[in-house]
Amino acid sequence: MATFLYKLGRSAFRRRRLVALLWVALLAVAGIGAATAPVATSSSFSIPGTEAQRAFDLLEERFPGAGADGATARIVFKAPEGRKMTEAGHKAVVEETVSALKSGSDQIVSVTDPYTAQAVSRDGSTAYVSVAYKVNAMELTDETREALTQAGENAQGKGLTVEVGGDALQTMPATGAGEIVGVVIAGIVLVLTFGSLVAAGLPLLTAIIGVGIGVSSITALANVLDLGSTTSTLAMMIGLAVGIDYALFIVSRYRAELAEGRDKEDAAGRAVGTAGSAVVFAGLTVVIALVGLAVVNIPMLTKMGFAAAGTVVIAVLIALTLIPALLGFAGDKVVGRKQRKGTATASDKPNGGTRWARFVIRRPVMVLVVGVLGLGAIALPAASLEMGLPDDGAKPTSTSERRAYDALSDGFGPGFNGPLLVVVDGDKATADRAVSTIKGLEGWAAVTPATPNKAGDAAMITVIPKDRPSSTATEGLVHDIRDATGDDVLVTGATAMNIDFSQKMNDALVPYLALVVGLAFLLLTLVFRSVLVPLKAALGFLLSVVAALGAVVAVFQWGWLGSLFGVEQTGPIMSMMPIFMVGVVFGLAMDYEVFLVTRMREAYVHGERPGEAIVTGFRHSARVVVAAAVIMIAVFSGFIGMTDQMIKMIGFGLAVAVLFDAFVVRMAIVPAVLALLGHKAWWLPKWLDRILPNVDVEGEGLAEHISTEGAAKPDLVKA
Repeated sequence: MATFLYKLGRSAFRRRRLVALLWVALLAVAGIGAATAPVATSSSFSIPGTEAQRAFDLLEERFPGAGADGATARIVFKAPEGRKMTEAGHKAVVEETVSALKSGSDQIVSVTDPYTAQAVSRDGSTAYVSVAYKVNAMELTDETREALTQAGENAQGKGLTVEVGGDALQTMPATGAGEIVGVVIAGIVLVLTFGSLVAAGLPLLTAIIGVGIGVSSITALANVLDLGSTTSTLAMMIGLAVGIDYALFIVSRYRAELAEGRDKEDAAGRAVGTAGSAVVFAGLTVVIALVGLAVVNIPMLTKMGFAAAGTVVIAVLIALTLIPALLGFAGDKVVGRKQRKGTATASDKPNGGTRWARFVIRRPVMVLVVGVLGLGAIALPAASLEMGLPDDGAKPTSTSERRAYDALSDGFGPGFNGPLLVVVDGDKATADRAVSTIKGLEGWAAVTPATPNKAGDAAMITVIPKDRPSSTATEGLVHDIRDATGDDVLVTGATAMNIDFSQKMNDALVPYLALVVGLAFLLLTLVFRSVLVPLKAALGFLLSVVAALGAVVAVFQWGWLGSLFGVEQTGPIMSMMPIFMVGVVFGLAMDYEVFLVTRMREAYVHGERPGEAIVTGFRHSARVVVAAAVIMIAVFSGFIGMTDQMIKMIGFGLAVAVLFDAFVVRMAIVPAVLALLGHKAWWLPKWLDRILPNVDVEGEGLAEHISTEGAAKPDLVKA
């Protein structure tokens, strides 16, 4: 592989104008496709094989046009202190709002009048209007949303406190300045690492081009492939991080080759042949982790994984082709001023990485114990992990949705924010029996009479829990209804969907972990030609990801340092967070493992003793790995500033996971374990050595190819 990539790097360097033109053309085509594509709707959220999904499917079949999976909204009215919503003046304001809503959009299925639908609180202080739409939130037109918010604003100025909530207000997550700050920090780190603005600019430029192509392609295909609103955000998050890192690895190795006295074209070829091999395998681990999300069998998650994996593939291809092409354009400017003047520090002089590696080799047991115990302590909160999906109650108190949520909870009880929808597949008698059975259970605040369909072969029942949607009591009520009623009674609604989603994620975690870690173990065995190094890599990853989950629980569930990260409301951790972190963090963690340890393997193969190889790997790679980790942390941290709770949690989780994995596991635990193992670290059974193909990541075959090629040139000249 190293030889093939060496030729690819030299070819891209020589034909740099053509390579640059092709990538610019791809960016232009993707951009035009995104600009001309129809506006994407929201990805339909389905959970195949669950009761909640079967109930939704039954609703669509038996109640056509009812908008079973359509958007909903609630306008909550609160009377001034000491007054009631049943007063004539207040009643007139509500009825005027109901009329305005009914005539405000043709996307509306129904608008309930609180005075006929028993939607006035017992003390009379609060009332709410429920609005149901034909389409989901992302398919609502701007005019429909404007009519909803305008109706609330018009009522607000008439002596009542009015708040609007519900998923009808859901829009694409707003892009804040945080991502830009992350890129700026990345630029500063690159300048400090390379001492050259040109060298620092190349990874940023190529990462932006890669993300531009990836996100534009997702936007262009979103409507056709039914991609969700968060798909492009995830692709941008992952694409920026790995795009900068992969380019950083290639540029760093190119500069090192120049320092050894190579000519520019040969240095570009060697950089792509050696560091590029590490990039290919690091990229493959990320792709395996993301594509493996298909194991969960949730279409939305599968599409997110495939889209992000596509962006990673683009980042790898850009690092292997566009980077050497741009290095050809950059000339001497890619090298720092000191190196151009010949005053740069010699590459074999001890640096920070060298000193740290020698410290770890002298005290491997102490470093190992401190690292493991430290991460173990941070991981302890993960034992209290509670999973769910964030609702309006997790939004900042500055939003109307959160204030509507709180007002409804105060006036009617917390369960009104998460009603359960019970669908009966049967006649009126069956539905009435279901109502009686449910009323015999504990944990409900209200149960409505059954509402049959026109054919009389199905009915809907609304059950209001006593507790909030994300509570264990509400989850218990859902299970109790399912256990007490027959197979012809199905429970659904947002709350039940969340419960089923969480269960599905729990069930898929172990198979997914086995698949991803197993495939990556085989891949790393192929790369390092060792059994213990991949095993150590996998165990170290598990330690860092559990520690990261512990930090997520401490901040988002317990509220520790919550104000620092903009967490205004604690609650359960997003259901997909554990499996998502396992997938993404495993792939990203292997970036550092591959880049750091391949350099050690390269030194070991070329004759250095195990301890010397560790020091050599750190001397050449530690600075780059630290820079890459800081960049990735900065990029992920940029998403913590977003208002969307899900994106905020993902950004925080990935940032702390990279922090733990890069600085504790890869920079401390890995060299400590390798120092303790010595020669055994690179042991591979002979029978396995014969079976495994030699992919030559360390460049041994490449060195032979170059020496053979060099020896052949004089003969050609004589001829």
